[in-house]
Amino acid sequence: MMSHAAYVIASYAVAAATVAGLLLWVVTDGRARKRELRQLEAAGIRRRSAAPGGERR
Repeated sequence: MMSHAAYVIASYAVAAATVAGLLLWVVTDGRARKRELRQLEAAGIRRRSAAPGGERR
């Protein structure tokens, strides 16, 4: 019975570590993309979907 419990606990630990890693990756990547957008906008590069003058339609 103990070997079965160890397998289950190890499986849950690997799954939790995987989910935590993916969550960390998404958060850090989102911050990096926002930083890149701020740098591009500061350089005067605008999105094509943005209306002239910063107004939204």
